[in-house]
Amino acid sequence: MEDRLLRIEVAYARPERQVILSLQMKPPATIEDAIRASGILDQFPDIEPLSAVGLFGQQQSTETPLRDGDRVEIYRPLMIDPREARRERALKK
Repeated sequence: MEDRLLRIEVAYARPERQVILSLQMKPPATIEDAIRASGILDQFPDIEPLSAVGLFGQQQSTETPLRDGDRVEIYRPLMIDPREARRERALKK
């Protein structure tokens, strides 16, 4: 029986540029495998891709196995705590 390829997307966003790369991989594949295979590290050499990653907005381990149709996301570090940002916005009003 022939292995079916997994259709995967790898996403990364900055305020000035967002990238979603599509690729196909042989199973089994992990989040780390997809990030490395996508070539996104060549486009953004300064990101730390293995520190904060996830699937569809849910943080996961880099060793999480992928399923067909998954979207791997690489998260940027927060510049400010979201609670602090809300407090600052409230004070400005």
